[in-house]
Order: sequence, then C-alpha cells, then structure tokens
Amino acid sequence: MEEHFVWVTTRRIRPDTLEDFETAWRPGPFPQGLLRAFAYWSEDGQEITGVSFWESEEACDAWRASDAERRRREAMAPYVVTEREGFYRGGELAVPVR
Repeated sequence: MEEHFVWVTTRRIRPDTLEDFETAWRPGPFPQGLLRAFAYWSEDGQEITGVSFWESEEACDAWRASDAERRRREAMAPYVVTEREGFYRGGELAVPVR
C-alpha cells in the first residue's frame, strides 16, 4: 500500500457565510509540498471538511507554521464557529471492481 500524508480539517461555519468563507479559505500562494486538496460540505453549507495530501509530515507542518497559513486562518476566523483537525498516515483501500 502506498503511504499518504493527510491533513483533515472540519469546520462548522456561521449560517449563510459559505461563499465568503470559501474566498477566505483558499490559500495564496499554494503551499510547498501540497499534492492534492479536496473540500466537502454538508447539505446545509454549514460544515466543511478539507482533505489535503502532502509530500511529507514535515511539509504539512511547515505550512501550518507559516505566516501565510496564519493569515489564512485569520481571514477565516469571522466565519468559523468550531474547528477540528488531525494529521494522518495511511493509504487507499482496494475496492473490488464489479
């Protein structure tokens, strides 16, 4: 199994702020070592889960400690009610083809 380094963050945001939150959420510039990123949101638009794949744990940690990430979090803060995050290692599960 190919190992992946994944950072997952789930945020609950204030009602009717999804569009503004998404604008604040997008990083600029994109982080060094970021390979892929996905965003998933609940039907009511108040919970967003971000899943990002990294070259290494160190690359993710460097981004999380950066000024750019600090500014991004400050921009998101007015919209965020709660936040959970975690860093994981793992890989893709083989799903049988039907």
